[in-house]
Amino acid sequence: MRLVNASILCIMLLTCSQALAGDISTVIPDFRCIRDMVPIRHFYVDNIIGAEELQLTVKAANNPLGEMYPVGSIIQLVPTEVMVKRDKGFSPVTNDWEFFELDVSSKGSKILTRGFVDVKNKFGGNCFACHIKADPQWDFVCETGHGCDPLPLTHVMTRAIQKVDPRCTKMETLTTEESAALAELNVLMGGGVDM
Repeated sequence: MRLVNASILCIMLLTCSQALAGDISTVIPDFRCIRDMVPIRHFYVDNIIGAEELQLTVKAANNPLGEMYPVGSIIQLVPTEVMVKRDKGFSPVTNDWEFFELDVSSKGSKILTRGFVDVKNKFGGNCFACHIKADPQWDFVCETGHGCDPLPLTHVMTRAIQKVDPRCTKMETLTTEESAALAELNVLMGGGVDM
């Protein structure tokens, strides 16, 4: 009877085969409100495996000397772009990170593009081409001083974009500075920011 109950539970979770095999390479995370994740400086992190792994993800993100992120780590700077750390050997060229471009709305997230070397951001920049420049100790994660090319976004712009994530049930009020930054970004993007 326990085996039957375990099988039913596995079917309900839809990740049993991956969990039993230790393989999360086919698990698609539930990309939700960016602000429901753990804030780290100017970006957010999560882990699709669970709470213990999330603690390791937060530890890696906060290590001032750099550290390899654990499998299942999710990193987001803006709602429409995500990095997910896959199983070891899944994509050696990207240090096992998979990149996602999302379309986000109040109904949730839709994956537009996913992969390793072909995913581009809203500015037409190739995710892989930027992240490969990160110094090895940063595990493909770009921040100021990590070796990556800078994004054409200020921290005020990214904070404003994070605050207006349409997937969030509670919208946060923009400061005057954030509203101005969002207006400036709208001009740069040709109108209609949906980062």
